[in-house]
Amino acid sequence: MDVRSQEAIRSLADQHGKDKLLVLLGAPDPESAEIAAETVVQGDPSYAGPLAGAQLGLVVHHVLDPAVRQHVPPAVWEEQIGVMADVLDGAALTAAVAAMRRRAEGS
Repeated sequence: MDVRSQEAIRSLADQHGKDKLLVLLGAPDPESAEIAAETVVQGDPSYAGPLAGAQLGLVVHHVLDPAVRQHVPPAVWEEQIGVMADVLDGAALTAAVAAMRRRAEGS
């Protein structure tokens, strides 16, 4: 997750409160999805960005998670996400982000 995104997330968490945010990731592979999830839950693992050491504990899902899809109107899904859903491994992406949520809950 780039520095600019981390700054935006930190600002939104400060402005609105952690309990009012949900982070949707669109990472294309499980490894990057897991790192991005870790960043918004436990802090930047590289210790290089604005979320270094910031354990925001935000709720995070991948956009291809079936739990997310059920809340997206079908036309919007097809227009904005459809191609991604066709070419990426949604199950692996969802599992990677869910694993980070489980680890955070165990902490």
